[in-house]
Amino acid sequence: MTRGIVYAEPGATLTLEEIVVDPPGPREVQVRVHACGLCHSDLHVVETGGWGMRFPILLGHEGAGIVEEVGAEVTGVAPGDRVVVAWRAPCGECPQCRRGDPRRCSSQLRAKRRLHRAADDALLTPVLRCGSFAERVVVHEACAVPIPEELPFEQACLLACGFSTGAGAALWATPVREGSTVAVIGCGGVGLAVVQGARLAGAERIVAVDVAPEKLAVAEELGATDAVDGTAGDAVDQVRELTGGVGVDFAFSAIGAPVGLDQAVRMCAYAGTATLVGIPLPDSRLGVDLDSEIFGPKVAIAVTHGGDTIPQQDFPFLAQAALDGKLDLARFVSSTCSLEDVPERLPRIGRDGEIRAVAVF
Repeated sequence: MTRGIVYAEPGATLTLEEIVVDPPGPREVQVRVHACGLCHSDLHVVETGGWGMRFPILLGHEGAGIVEEVGAEVTGVAPGDRVVVAWRAPCGECPQCRRGDPRRCSSQLRAKRRLHRAADDALLTPVLRCGSFAERVVVHEACAVPIPEELPFEQACLLACGFSTGAGAALWATPVREGSTVAVIGCGGVGLAVVQGARLAGAERIVAVDVAPEKLAVAEELGATDAVDGTAGDAVDQVRELTGGVGVDFAFSAIGAPVGLDQAVRMCAYAGTATLVGIPLPDSRLGVDLDSEIFGPKVAIAVTHGGDTIPQQDFPFLAQAALDGKLDLARFVSSTCSLEDVPERLPRIGRDGEIRAVAVF
């Protein structure tokens, strides 16, 4: 028996419930979760009434822990290994993987659903194939990514989604060229990770854009060269003024609101790239002029899902970069809480200057 945070039906209060865990099957592993970040994607599940998932839903997808048990045919990890639980792992079989583009895999590897609500034996749907707001999870072995012993769980878990989404957007989804100029719209946890990724990629200038002065201050601590306060005038005009009217080579919208991508497009220099990183709500619409703001200046629009990472190669890279002092994962952990605190803390994520809260079990 274990425990986890369950979202039972649309509009229901999140509850900590007892869960029964089936043994892992072939190529599956059971992980004892030690830490799980509170990510906006879990809040998005609640705000959208399930995000299209089958109820009841087991929340959490930003976990790290220790492998406890492995199923048949598992070769990549063994009991006792410290791992990050990734929500995506390229399948190798979809059209994107077959054409040599696994970062855009459309059919992720996944374990069978192995967790049941103890009260009625209902099969739980784990958020993003993880469900790591639970003390134990069962995932595909490709989603259990070994991490160095030296990296604390409360930092390592951020690699599972928030940090790798932002850093991956700048490193792999739309790779920032060395010496280029970058704008990052929205300096929450994901946006700050974009800043870190752009710095690691060698960007010459990184302009952070937000409406909260405290977030802009942190962005500058983490590598932004300039800060634009969106309450002090039109953010696009401010970014263009900073770049001598030219605009930036890469603009990343790390917010879900359509205004973020609108601004990213209009901040781009000729032949620049605007990348949507944040998750939009249903029925969102882009409001740019197709002729004068996209076709004329040849602005490309890109979308990334979670940084388009290949966890087995990217997570170890990011972990080592953090240990080498090239990335500051520790600065991203604003506070920790218990698993019991998650239902109350989740709706408040990102407030009062918080970058990331982490539940430590």
